[in-house]
Amino acid sequence: MKAVLLCAGKSTRTYPLTLTRPKPLLHVANTTILEHNLTQLLGLASEAVLIVGYKKEMIQQRIGKKYGTGKGSINIVYVDQQEQKGTGHALLQAKPFFKKGEILLALNGDDVFFRDDIKKLLKLRYAGLVKAHPHPEGRFGVFVLDKRKNIPTRFVEKSETFVSNLVNIGCYVLDASFFDFPFSPSPRGEIELTDFVQDLIEKRLFHVVEAKQWHPVIYPWDLLEANAALLSHLKKTEKKLRAKGCTIEKNVTIKNTVLIGRGTTIKSGTYIDGPVVIGENCVIGPNAYLRPSTVIGSNCKIGFEVEMKNSVVFNNSTIPHLSYIGDSVIGEGVNVAAGSITANVRHDAGLIRSSVQKNYGSEIRDELVDTNLHKLGTVLADGVKLGIRTLIYPGRKIWPGKTTLPGQIVTKDIKY
Repeated sequence: MKAVLLCAGKSTRTYPLTLTRPKPLLHVANTTILEHNLTQLLGLASEAVLIVGYKKEMIQQRIGKKYGTGKGSINIVYVDQQEQKGTGHALLQAKPFFKKGEILLALNGDDVFFRDDIKKLLKLRYAGLVKAHPHPEGRFGVFVLDKRKNIPTRFVEKSETFVSNLVNIGCYVLDASFFDFPFSPSPRGEIELTDFVQDLIEKRLFHVVEAKQWHPVIYPWDLLEANAALLSHLKKTEKKLRAKGCTIEKNVTIKNTVLIGRGTTIKSGTYIDGPVVIGENCVIGPNAYLRPSTVIGSNCKIGFEVEMKNSVVFNNSTIPHLSYIGDSVIGEGVNVAAGSITANVRHDAGLIRSSVQKNYGSEIRDELVDTNLHKLGTVLADGVKLGIRTLIYPGRKIWPGKTTLPGQIVTKDIKY
């Protein structure tokens, strides 16, 4: 069986994610989303066609021509989607690699899927994974089911009103007849994969399989949920917890599952309550406090009296001393200056809203969206430098390479 992963990213101006990399190369639990999904396919797929676009070189350099080792490894083929014209258009780029009647697995490269769900899907010929979602309105396409036969009767794309809670999560098993379907551009000028799915629904050929786990990464804060979910699966295997060459000084407390990379030093007085993952060549402490669902990339420094919880820190970033980082995403090469604090809860305990940029054809608009989170700190994109004692309101973001002044209070996003 061959798989097609749709990894063609767009420019960061059109994505609500403000990190300067295509989404498949975002990290959860210190592995890229793309590598996580490829790992789920080991032993299931012999070849994966990666539809790439924006910053494709980053993906090619990271993944290479083969993923995995031994008999279960996956041969990797890259196809450049030079124009982003929809998911259907992306999948059509893989046509040269499939013979008539051949089965294919198609999945979004930037959502987090799991092996057991994919295996259930592969038992069928035409089917898609779905997941019940508490807030599908305006964000996801949904399926309406015939409950007697457990097959969908229609598909509705991103309705602003509630239609169904069974969200289409972007993972399908199809056959090569897809490539001969007479697609027409949608009202937004794109070739939609779901037009083919709708045709199968009308012919009563399409089935849905409810996934046990799925984590979409649409907005920056979605990384936090995906990261926490993967951390909850960490196996407590002693050999994996401490890499060779790491140093743990005296008077360090480590509870629950904590993975520590090669060359990392945990200094005296540090308290780590897992699940926590720390990359290679980091310095943690002294007297740092890392709370559950925190991931630190490689070559990072988390210094004296720094407290962190439920946060993701990318490689080469520093939080040297006297700071609190909660429920936050910290990009690559960021410096959080001394005494900087993230506020992650509203005084009224209400849901936090955050501004994102959305692409409407040729126009890009700022929109305030509900995060559906009661706790959300900040998103600091790559290369951000904070001045000392920067204070950041909940849900505010700072774009790549921007800075703050000493003592600045960040009440709105810093973009330009």
